[in-house]
Amino acid sequence: MDWLEKSLREDFDLPPKNPSEEAQRRWRSAVGSLVKNRRRRFRMVADLDSRSQNEARRRSIQQKIWLALYVQKAAITFIDGAKHKEYHLTDDIIKAGFSINPEELASITSKHDHKALGMHGGVDGISKKIRSTFDRGVSASDLDTRQSIYGVNRYAEKPSRSFWMFVWDALQDMTLIILMVCALISAVVGLASEGFPKGMYDGLGIILSILLVVMVTAISDYRQSLQFKELDNEKKKIFIHVTRDGSRQKISIYDLVVGDIVHLSIGDQVPADGLYIHGYSLLIDESSLSGESDPVYISQDKPFILAGTKVQDGSAKMMVTAVGMRTEWGRLMSTLSEGGEDETPLQVKLNGVATIIGKIGLVFATLTFVVLMVRFLIEKGLTVGLSRWYSTDALTIVNYFATAVTIIVVAVPEGLPLAVTLSLAFAMKKLMNDKALVRHLSACETMGSAGTICTDKTGTLTTNHMVVDKIWIAEVSKSVTGNNTLEDLNSVISPTTLGLLLQGIFENTSAEVVKEKDGAQNVLGTPTERAIFEFGLKLEGGHNAEDRACTKVKVEPFNSVKKKMAVLVSLPNGTYHWFSKGASEIIVQMCNMMVDADGNSVPLSEAQRKNILDTINSFASDALRTLCLAYKEVDNFDDDSDSPTSGFTLISIFGIKDPVRPGVKDAVKACMSAGIIVRMVTGDNINTAKAIAKECGILTDDGIAIEGPDFRSKSPEEMRDLIPKIRVMARSLPLDKHTLVTNLRGMFHEVVAVTGDGTNDAPALHEADIGLAMGIAGTEVAKESADVIVLDDNFTTIINVARWGRAVYINIQKFVQFQLTVNIVALVINFVSACITGSAPLTAVQLLWVNMIMDTLGALALATEPPNDDMMKRPPVRRGESFITKVMWRNIIGQSLYQLIVLGALMFGGERLLNIKGSDSKSVINTLIFNSFVFCQVSAF
Repeated sequence: MDWLEKSLREDFDLPPKNPSEEAQRRWRSAVGSLVKNRRRRFRMVADLDSRSQNEARRRSIQQKIWLALYVQKAAITFIDGAKHKEYHLTDDIIKAGFSINPEELASITSKHDHKALGMHGGVDGISKKIRSTFDRGVSASDLDTRQSIYGVNRYAEKPSRSFWMFVWDALQDMTLIILMVCALISAVVGLASEGFPKGMYDGLGIILSILLVVMVTAISDYRQSLQFKELDNEKKKIFIHVTRDGSRQKISIYDLVVGDIVHLSIGDQVPADGLYIHGYSLLIDESSLSGESDPVYISQDKPFILAGTKVQDGSAKMMVTAVGMRTEWGRLMSTLSEGGEDETPLQVKLNGVATIIGKIGLVFATLTFVVLMVRFLIEKGLTVGLSRWYSTDALTIVNYFATAVTIIVVAVPEGLPLAVTLSLAFAMKKLMNDKALVRHLSACETMGSAGTICTDKTGTLTTNHMVVDKIWIAEVSKSVTGNNTLEDLNSVISPTTLGLLLQGIFENTSAEVVKEKDGAQNVLGTPTERAIFEFGLKLEGGHNAEDRACTKVKVEPFNSVKKKMAVLVSLPNGTYHWFSKGASEIIVQMCNMMVDADGNSVPLSEAQRKNILDTINSFASDALRTLCLAYKEVDNFDDDSDSPTSGFTLISIFGIKDPVRPGVKDAVKACMSAGIIVRMVTGDNINTAKAIAKECGILTDDGIAIEGPDFRSKSPEEMRDLIPKIRVMARSLPLDKHTLVTNLRGMFHEVVAVTGDGTNDAPALHEADIGLAMGIAGTEVAKESADVIVLDDNFTTIINVARWGRAVYINIQKFVQFQLTVNIVALVINFVSACITGSAPLTAVQLLWVNMIMDTLGALALATEPPNDDMMKRPPVRRGESFITKVMWRNIIGQSLYQLIVLGALMFGGERLLNIKGSDSKSVINTLIFNSFVFCQVSAF
């Protein structure tokens, strides 16, 4: 444990000596116990979940993080007598106008130091010392100063590999090393026997060919590494909302500085260490740091929020206290080496093919060398005898060995994995231009085999630009798309009813009006919230009076399980109102009263309830998204209890219009012709979902629409009959989507792609073969669980990913067919020639040249062919189907026989057929064989 103790003392500023031997013993025991328990837990987790290499790598990184964190905690907790570190204000800090040392500020949050926080005057005191205010944030004019004093929000990264490192890697190939040794021996023997420069030709030719192969391979690998680095940088582009200069702005996390006021909401990843200012029901998932699955409730009493954690529920404002390498997350991430991309399933499969072919090539090479040597020794014994040896004999043997080794080089199809990587990298680059960010290489390849796409409705099939189209209030339905909305409503409802409606709109919302840099006002929030809020602004023109009239006491943010949100407000008369808004059927069930035209609460009769449900269905049939707003008056409340679920008074029903995206119908049609079934999974009303699905072409005559509760109630046997027919699932929970995906993969062995945008979609995205997260509406949690991020949230982009996935698969099949044909011909022609004539017509230099062209330029040409429309007219490749099809075997065997016949005719009858005579006739024929071999590959290509 001495190394651990020494490391901890250096890393965590512990004293050089501990005065307490008992404390030292306790510390050693605690560290050992924690490390042992944590490793045991890691082994259990690894045994339970080894589904994929990506998962294994993710867990490996988590293990390192958790282990580092636990060791740190053990050191801090159990070493007694640690001296308190003194922090001093340097001249730079004082000159900049700050009153707290950066290291001290960072340690308050990272160590959850309540005592130090209190000494500095709490969160208010810290804000004054870093010159930040809760309402205005920091000034944009002193961002550079803050970065120079408190650091930038970037983690230390290891330098990228240089080009010469890739050259060195390419030189490590064992067969190339053997060939270089052979080339050197050939050159030395050649110089001794034939002199300079003739004796250098063979050896120098092999060396130059090897260097050319190495340089081409290194250039290819280096370019790929640059592409992957560029794509990796795209993955790290995360934007957050902050308050600066009194206005809310959207900035990159890299531009974040200490003192910034950050707005956090469900699904966000915390970008820096900070202190909680205020918020509602904020739950933070710290499992990425601590490994503990239980979320942490953040409040004024527990204000510490750490970078790298995720917002599981609620919303809040946070003041940044540490960025970059001064955060707990930054220090831990700097100790981890960044892993490269895991091999895709196709690469793994082709590696297996390459290994088998390589072994066959080794057998052929060995036999070729043995046959050549036996014939050489027999001829030598019959002519001059085995007792006499000359330098030319050594040169001949070296050339035989070089030819055998070269056969291995040609036989080993190392170009197969290269072709896959080239094709995937090319596809990733093109998809990036088409608004799809591929996070995992395997997704590109797997998407081409997708047989089912489970897609969201809102924002994916529709534009996500919502407006309130109709409203029902006081038993009257009105279209509100015109300019006379307020006058139309005033004609049927009283000012009291209108005031209650506006109060419900403005108090029970997550949207807010913010001031932009240019002074203009903008409404921020989800599209649904923004639509209702803007409708309220159009009715009233402002809501300052409503804000002054009541105070928010408690907020329950929208939850995809409950499908509603609620707020408790305090009125000037001392009473409280619960306002609840959400899915129409759920809110109506909670109501036993309704607001009439005069603003009075009247009992809700069965006839009126039926009329309300008919109105909801009518709105939904017009492809409108329906939401209900209700309130309940209470005299008191319990801080620990949730909002009531009954006794509400219905205020209004909103019909929100969200048009279908242009091109979606054609994209769905293209999916159907490609054998891909599109299923809509949404939380909306079933009539709304059916109307949109019919407009998009998803819901056909042979398909059915079902609601989530009905789906959940089905037995496995019923699901087996039902799932193939499902085209629409409405009022679904995230768990329903997960169940559907699991059954499609398990029962029907489908390759499933799933779209998602919310935090609760993460399990389904992870379970699917391809997870597609929305780039605009998606949370950071959803994006982290996804394989592909659809940057424009457009369904057409998803079809583009499928097109490129199929192109990758087909391009690799073309290259495999080409390469196997070349391998078979090269192996057979050299082996047969060695057995019959005693020489190999294709020399080491020639085979190396073919290998370079075949493995690099051939891969580049075949693996980067763009998709065409015909690819989307064939059915998807199902699980378990053989990669090398019967048609491919037919083409490989046919081409190989054709080439072997041509080359065999030249080898055994070329001199007679072409009337070639003279002492150099053998060289002429071999040159002709080589050129014919090359042109045969062009014809096969």
